[in-house]
Amino acid sequence: MTAAGQLATTTELLDYDEVLARFEPVMGMEVHVELHTATKMFCGCPTTFGAEPNTQVCPVCLGLPGSMPVVNEAAVESAIRIGLALNCSITPWGRFARKNYFYPDQPKNYQISQYDEPIATEGYLDVVLDDGTTWRVEIERAHMEEDTGKSLHVGGATGRIHGASHSLLDYNRAGVPLVEIVTKTISGAGARAPEVARAYVTALRDLLKALDVSDVRMDQGSMRCDANISLMPIGATELGTRTETKNVNSLKSVEVAVHYEMRRQGAVLSAGGEVIQETRHFQEADGTTSAGRRKETAEDYRYFPEPDLEPVAPSAEWVEELRGTLPELPWIRRARIQADWGLSDEEMRDLVNSGALELVIATTEAGAPADAARSWWVAYLSQQANTRGVELAELPITPAQLARVIALVADGTLANKQARQAVDGVLAGEGEPDEVVATRELAVMRDDSALQAAVDAALAANPDIAEKIRAGKVAAAGKIVGDVMKATRGQADPAQVKDMVIAACS
Repeated sequence: MTAAGQLATTTELLDYDEVLARFEPVMGMEVHVELHTATKMFCGCPTTFGAEPNTQVCPVCLGLPGSMPVVNEAAVESAIRIGLALNCSITPWGRFARKNYFYPDQPKNYQISQYDEPIATEGYLDVVLDDGTTWRVEIERAHMEEDTGKSLHVGGATGRIHGASHSLLDYNRAGVPLVEIVTKTISGAGARAPEVARAYVTALRDLLKALDVSDVRMDQGSMRCDANISLMPIGATELGTRTETKNVNSLKSVEVAVHYEMRRQGAVLSAGGEVIQETRHFQEADGTTSAGRRKETAEDYRYFPEPDLEPVAPSAEWVEELRGTLPELPWIRRARIQADWGLSDEEMRDLVNSGALELVIATTEAGAPADAARSWWVAYLSQQANTRGVELAELPITPAQLARVIALVADGTLANKQARQAVDGVLAGEGEPDEVVATRELAVMRDDSALQAAVDAALAANPDIAEKIRAGKVAAAGKIVGDVMKATRGQADPAQVKDMVIAACS
């Protein structure tokens, strides 16, 4: 079953083909990206992930009376670079605004954001779908703002406020720099709408990673996707009522959430009901969405210009200077690497989809041949990641360490079997590859006299097989080679052992 097909059946759903026969799906994606600046958006507090609750706060990010915000220049720089990479126009003069709403995790009772004067507007991102075709997603805006704190609801079964006995608040995240990237309406995708959504978020994540403005860890919340979905009857000209599925935190889940909402809304509309404009929560466990709160409009937030901050007015010279810092775009880099390595489109897609591409590249940059690096990451290490239930990049082995193992194989220090044992040792935390090789005594035996003695002993123990080899039946040498490898604990070179066996029987 595909990711998009992993749906729960507890809510009435319309068959997907029936949805497509009656409705046109319309999407809009809002992606919040935490910038990995050293300090927060408007104060000097650190932004380290995972710190003890409420240890990275100050009067400014707590909104205490008399505190004054100051804009983080590095965050503005990152926002401009994001806008340029998304082919946007950079606003030459813009103001921050106060977005007024009350939530317990927003200590000021308003959020400093941008409203009608975002830092970047009118761009696009071309994304590649699974069959290699390109889909252009138009970008409406990218604007700067600050993140909220984090609520922890305790005592309930779902981790949400409903059914919880009490809630705890951590304001460490309040004030962390955010850039929100908002697409224009995405329509015309039809059956491929879930795929387009996933491909867009994937391409955006890759772009942001290449820009080095965020670690884009969806599992840690440094990149969060809100998927707006509506259905428009075939032939209609007026958009349907949308829902906003909040904080979807994996690429697969983006696709599943869009697929589910299309079927759920299709069932509501087909039964004569009305879709409610609301936020919805995605349930990772079963791929469903559940109702959240009624969705506010812009008027509900009572935006007004932030009086305590100067306008942001990047000069044309600064913008062009930042344009010159943009890296080679991920898809252009991939095309170049694909040509250099002689890979087919399918092989390249497999590398990308498995999360192995950047690891292979880093391994080659550490000195390993591309074919060997690709083989290790796609085969053996992918198996290890699956066994551990982690992403490939989360394995406790670095590209440099793997490159060292590959080098040890190339210079004859390790045979393939011992190389896997060396990798296993690194994965187990036993140290660097050379330390593991020494501790586990994995190096190929170089003492020819000791090896010859092992060969002679094996031949003496199997005189009938030795006779067959002398009679020209070279294949019989396999048994002797196996015995020698066992006697040397796998430290001998099998090819060398075979040559010595045949020479001894000549």
